[in-house]
Amino acid sequence: DLETGVVSQTMGPEVRTQALFRDRFIGVVRKGHTLSRHKITAARFAAGKHIGVSRKGIDKGPIDEALSLLNLQRHVVTLVGGFSAALTLARTSDLIASVPERHTANLREGMYSFPLPLVIPEVTVSMFWHPRLQADPAHQWLRELIRKSCTPTD
Repeated sequence: DLETGVVSQTMGPEVRTQALFRDRFIGVVRKGHTLSRHKITAARFAAGKHIGVSRKGIDKGPIDEALSLLNLQRHVVTLVGGFSAALTLARTSDLIASVPERHTANLREGMYSFPLPLVIPEVTVSMFWHPRLQADPAHQWLRELIRKSCTPTD
């Protein structure tokens, strides 16, 4: 009934959203992957086999745009609907996942993470839910708990 992720601009009025924090994309591969052994350049990154993440089945995005500016293209071999699925695949294969750093910190444990060798804009990670839950007291409590856990404390 509540999901977190990068919300597209095309979400309709049937979904409520609240921004939680800004995040940057990083690359992630299994321990021992060839990318983890040497400097990761844009060319080496593009040459690998990639996992695309899209709820709508779109296989191109900001990473592909940044690569095209360098006359490079990546090969997306599979699309998944979420970052946890992308990391599960990357953990047990030679595929490369590109995921938000902070949003996936716990899911990446034991994997090799690296800054993308590209300039990619940061994204806003949000929570979203169906409007029928807007006034539900338990749901309001859960949203507030998540919001507080994503707010940095000084």
